[in-house]
Amino acid sequence: MRLFSTEAVSKYHPDKYADQISDAILTECLKQDRQSHCGIETMVKGNTVVLGGEITSKADINYDQIVRRVAKKLGYRADKVINLISEQSPEINRAVLSDEDIGAGDQGIMFGYATRETASRLPYAFDVANRIIAALEDDADNNPDTILKGDAKTQVTIDLDTGEIVTVVVSVCHKEGCDLDEVQHYVLALVGNECVCDDWIINPAGTWTVGGAEADCGLTGRKIVCDQYGGFCRVGGGAFSGKDPSKVDRSASYMAHKIACDLLEKFDLEWCEIQIGYAIGMSQPVSLSIRNDADMELFDYVANTYDLTPAGIIRELDLLHADYETIAEGCHFYNK
Repeated sequence: MRLFSTEAVSKYHPDKYADQISDAILTECLKQDRQSHCGIETMVKGNTVVLGGEITSKADINYDQIVRRVAKKLGYRADKVINLISEQSPEINRAVLSDEDIGAGDQGIMFGYATRETASRLPYAFDVANRIIAALEDDADNNPDTILKGDAKTQVTIDLDTGEIVTVVVSVCHKEGCDLDEVQHYVLALVGNECVCDDWIINPAGTWTVGGAEADCGLTGRKIVCDQYGGFCRVGGGAFSGKDPSKVDRSASYMAHKIACDLLEKFDLEWCEIQIGYAIGMSQPVSLSIRNDADMELFDYVANTYDLTPAGIIRELDLLHADYETIAEGCHFYNK
């Protein structure tokens, strides 16, 4: 028996709260100035939000307004906003910008993965984890009689030999006055049909009424595995949120996922993994590697079919017009 666990968190989780603030600022920067260069970091704790990082843009941003709007959307408060954002280093800016092309915003390695296991092209157990979170979020968002507050995590364990889900752990923050038995029955009624499993563990630590940034500090980019493939494949070293698409940590990861999905269909593969490597200031990748279940050699096909420069990726995926705040609510490759 080979057991493997994966996890997902809700958009109300403090780390995802921070991600959404960073990406809401990014989205507004790009809306006003398509040439904005952003690397925005957010820390949330209690009712205080700290903004850091670098922005070079002609956009006129009301940071306090954006932060408080995102907080209100999630049912939180942001009474104090500390802004430590500065301009991007001119040396980095010169390396990235040119009249004809865009150099990679940083060096790094990026991975893309796709599998036929699910319609989402995500690994089955990770897909289940995201579906559970989506059901909990829908109830918290749209049910006026919900007992949930929104902050939630789930962990799904699968037997890799049989493909069966063996254990599901769900932890949810809920309103005061609910006992543990009520919470467990409520949650199981909401998500129990998302998979066949005999072992559901709901709120194993007991009742949970204080969540979000009041309970835990949240940081941009800390849910890097939840944002991608739930641990079922390798991921690069860079997080996504707060970064404009010249930052290949984000854009090349998105492109690698698209290519992996395309190759599944084109060559009838069961799974495919792409790795792309970049050097800062250089537009062409320094490496490209492709693995798949059929051991097909696809380097030439990918290299000749796809424009893997940052500018080519931005055009292909229309990344200057994306709603990054919404993308940051959950896994960046899962459509609810």
